[in-house]
Order: sequence, then C-alpha cells, then structure tokens
Amino acid sequence: MSERISVTKANGVADVKLVRSDKMNALDDTMFSALIETSEALAKDPEVRCVILSGEGRAFCAGLDMGNFGKMADGGGSGGTPSGRQPLAERTHGIANRAQQAVWGWRTLPVPVIAAAHGVALGGGFQLLLGSDIRIAHPDTKMSIMEIKWGLVPDMAGTPIMKALCRDDRLRELTYTGRIFSGAQAVDYGFVTELSDNPHADALALAETIAGKNPDAIRADKKIFNQLQDMTDAEALLLESVLQDEIIGSPNQIEAVKSELGKRTPVFTDGR
Repeated sequence: MSERISVTKANGVADVKLVRSDKMNALDDTMFSALIETSEALAKDPEVRCVILSGEGRAFCAGLDMGNFGKMADGGGSGGTPSGRQPLAERTHGIANRAQQAVWGWRTLPVPVIAAAHGVALGGGFQLLLGSDIRIAHPDTKMSIMEIKWGLVPDMAGTPIMKALCRDDRLRELTYTGRIFSGAQAVDYGFVTELSDNPHADALALAETIAGKNPDAIRADKKIFNQLQDMTDAEALLLESVLQDEIIGSPNQIEAVKSELGKRTPVFTDGR
C-alpha cells in the first residue's frame, strides 16, 4: 500500500501492518497519509469483511515522531498558531481534521477492525489502537495517554472513544499524569478486549471467524454500534428495524439460514 503500511488480503481479511519498524512505527507525516489512504481504500473494497491492524517489529506504535516535537519547539512562543501549521480546528475530513482521520478512519470503516498490540502503544499510537472495534494486546504492552508529557492534550480522536470505554475518574488520572500502564491493566481499565501472548495470531483467528459470517449483517452491526452513542433510544430502535428490514430475505441472509440448517460452511457474496 505504501512505504509505511503493508496490506495483505485473504479470505475476506485485510491484514494491515505499520512497517516503519526502525522507528517503532512512529507517526510521521508519511505515516499519517498512509493510515488515511489505507482506511479509505479498504472502505471501498467490497471483498474486505474484517481488518487486522498491527505493527511490525518491536512495537504497535510509539506515537508521534520525535521530529514533530522538535518542530513544535522551533515554532513555539506566545499564543497563536506556529508558522506554517494549519489550525487543527479546521475540518478536512468530514467531522475530523487530518490527524484525527488517521484514527477515525478505522473507527468509521464499514467492517470490523481488530487491533493486535505488542511492545508499546503510546500517545498517538494508543489513540490509533482505540480506533479499532476490538483490541487484543500482549499483557506486557506499554501504553500511555502520553500527550501531557509534551504539554499537549490527546487530539487524535481518542477522547470520544476513551470516554465510552473507561471510567471517568480513571481516564482523567491517566490523562493528567501520562503514566505508563500495561496491557494487563488496560483490560481492567476497559481499553483492551483481551490479552494474548500472540496478539496477531489471535486477531487473525477472530477476523477469520467474523469474515465467515453474513457480511451484510456484520456491516449493519457496526453501523448500529457506531451510531448508538449519538442516538436516542427511539432512534436506535428505529435504526435496528430499518437495517433488519434490509437484511431479512436477502441472498446472504438466506444463505446463512440454509448453511446453518444444512450444517455446512456458508458461501456469501460480497459487494452489497
């Protein structure tokens, strides 16, 4: 896909890897572009039913490239926007700016995304991890909402996701201090779904299971879950009914029933 990200596809699963291993997959400008372009390309691919997001080498993602902090120091001073930097409040990708879209693009991908984390997931790398639907991590993975270390706030779409996952007081403590916590602690905090000594292998097994289900229903499931937070109960009830009406009696739904009754592997079609 690019010099920063590799994508391999098999059996409906897109295996996406950050491949800047010499820098622990840190986020430079090229990596931001690659993350956005890759999520956009996968969103348009009707054959992709599930995505795995992981990092090559020793880490998932070490966060913002150190060179970016050097630029901040050079452009620092009193008030205003450092010279040459686009104001972050400007929306460039729907409701998001460019940096946020590097995470939000995975959150809004129409199919499930499973992140497999090891080594470190720090700052922007931690927010990237949160962009997935499901997160599998090695128990020793080091994580942190690290932005405060650099005098910043988390601003890569992480805050609306974190508030839905973590207890408010714990989230505030982690954000105010920037302290590092383990993958095992992240499960207790609500950030990580499950632990694994081999996160990528377990993510692949789970992705293959999901890819073997009715892709129309899976896409509808994600659409529901992505909208629930901003909907009233009445709106949520209506949405599930509307989507179910679209699915009932469709070829893939009928195939799901027939394969289940016939105790055989279903054969679904893509491109709905």
